[in-house]
Amino acid sequence: MGAYILRRLLLIIPTLFGIMVVNFILTQFVPGGPIEQVIARMEGSGDVFSGISGGGGQPMEFEGGGGTEYAGARGLPPEFIAELEREFGFDKPPLERFFTMIWNYMRLDFGESYFRSISVIDLVLEKMPVSISLGLWSTVIAYLVSIPLGIRKAVRDGSSFDTWTSALIVVAYAIPGFLFAILLLVLFAGGSYLQIFPLRGLTSDNFEQLSLLGKIGDYLWHIALPVIASTISAFATLTLLTKNSFLDEIKKQYVTTARAKGLKESQVLYGHVFRNAMLIIIAGFPSVFIGVFFTGSIIIETIFSLDGLGRLGFEAAVARDYPVIFGTLFVFSLMTLVVGILADLMYVFVDPRIDFETREG
Repeated sequence: MGAYILRRLLLIIPTLFGIMVVNFILTQFVPGGPIEQVIARMEGSGDVFSGISGGGGQPMEFEGGGGTEYAGARGLPPEFIAELEREFGFDKPPLERFFTMIWNYMRLDFGESYFRSISVIDLVLEKMPVSISLGLWSTVIAYLVSIPLGIRKAVRDGSSFDTWTSALIVVAYAIPGFLFAILLLVLFAGGSYLQIFPLRGLTSDNFEQLSLLGKIGDYLWHIALPVIASTISAFATLTLLTKNSFLDEIKKQYVTTARAKGLKESQVLYGHVFRNAMLIIIAGFPSVFIGVFFTGSIIIETIFSLDGLGRLGFEAAVARDYPVIFGTLFVFSLMTLVVGILADLMYVFVDPRIDFETREG
């Protein structure tokens, strides 16, 4: 197992490098680079894309005596533009900028945000608790609901209970997370009907003045709707996965043998089937968490005004804040790759009979 883990760890390096190469190349063709953003803010145009035909912070040609300028920069001194290029590093060739960035990342130096005057690592650490809180609660609740429901559906396969719960699950899976989040806001956060839950934020303004129980209640009050909105799709997938896993195990010979020995159905189900059927579900916990953590966080955090990593990444992409974009991309990609290894280790922990090295051989 040690050799397998070592190979997986070594594969992280080329995989991360490939991810960064592809995304760095793509940013060179995206309109409205950081310098255009600064120019647009200084001139108050509010539209960085007006007149832009190139991007990624690259200069564009204008006919006439102005020479090479950025779109919208005709009224600014060339010295100022050159200083911006130097400050942002665009006075160097793209290849040199890329390898400088990779070298800094190898030393865990992610640079500083162009527009926030704070290091990227501090920015990520500041926003991470919100996203982890949302992802962890969503994953735990999805498991607590999906496993009992999936087992019940497997035991009563083909019954009316199985039919109507399957229909409900299909509907839940079909509803986009952002649409369900808006529906929750309209119904329960003062949109048009009830105002039971707060509209935005993770805590109230007077959070620090509350007692310990008051802080816990306030936190749960704020997190309720975002967690429900981000749980719905994971809940549907896990329920069907649990049901199918249990159905596969129930049909096996050892279950028939256990029943023939006179064991009660509960003993057969929870003493024999449960351990084998839950292998893929329990071992997949890290992957489910990282899926909820990344895929749903951007929209959910934006809708509920939660200041987490998803919203940070979205705002950085809009502002072309390259250090934040690439820093968070590097961290997210590294976390995803490491979680993939942890998922394999979970399989071995749950069922020691699994040997990845033998399978690879």
